[in-house]
Amino acid sequence: MSKIIVVRGLIKNFPQGDQTLFILRGVQLEVEAGDTVSITGQSGSGKTALLNILGGLDDFNEGSVMVGGEELKGLSETALSVFRRKKAGFIFQFHYLLKDFTALENVMMPAYIGGMKKKAALEKARALLSDMRLDARTGHYPSQLSGGERQRVAVARSMINDPDVILADEPTGNLDPENSAAVSELLYANAEKWGKSLLVVTHDTAVAERAKFRYRLSEGVLKPEPEGQTRDVPALSETGGAAGPEGAFPEGGLRGMAANGLVS
Repeated sequence: MSKIIVVRGLIKNFPQGDQTLFILRGVQLEVEAGDTVSITGQSGSGKTALLNILGGLDDFNEGSVMVGGEELKGLSETALSVFRRKKAGFIFQFHYLLKDFTALENVMMPAYIGGMKKKAALEKARALLSDMRLDARTGHYPSQLSGGERQRVAVARSMINDPDVILADEPTGNLDPENSAAVSELLYANAEKWGKSLLVVTHDTAVAERAKFRYRLSEGVLKPEPEGQTRDVPALSETGGAAGPEGAFPEGGLRGMAANGLVS
């Protein structure tokens, strides 16, 4: 199978006074087409930082990151915007739906902005919303949807541009247990149906356990969980340093909107 994600010796750090804080320390990871992967870890362990780098939302200091056959290091902002639109689908803890647009319009918007004909974008959006069991809610605005329904719309939107990989950052973090289970089930089922690689960062054990490959990130070091399957990658000696704060999105959700192709 083809490798969708190949990470080698990934280091992310930043200076703090006379010290250097290491967020990610020599991360090694391979994800093949159709793989489901979960990453758990305490807050501040670097999970969101890793996901942001894989999605072209953040840069890094050393190493190699290849996603969908594209090396991300050194890409211009324009090239990264194209990469995000074509190669990666994003789901965040907050749905980032546009309040003045219906569920159907929210899902079709990234494809339409990306150049797909309106009719084709609407047809694909309807199909994806049907897969999310939202046939009866396509004309509803975000304010008319429950939290679980909003997040299911976000899952559908992440797949509209036929990306190579879905990157989900705490996709059930704002949901109650019942809705969390429903969203998780639909997320994994539809990633499999549409043949997408799925990488989920989560604190929820039940969500993590659905993945075929399971990892834990601790103080910037990624290690396989004993219960999950593993894939051998070349070893790399670890770089010392303390873990820094886990990344947070800017206020106003511009990063979430950029990730979903709604702004450049």
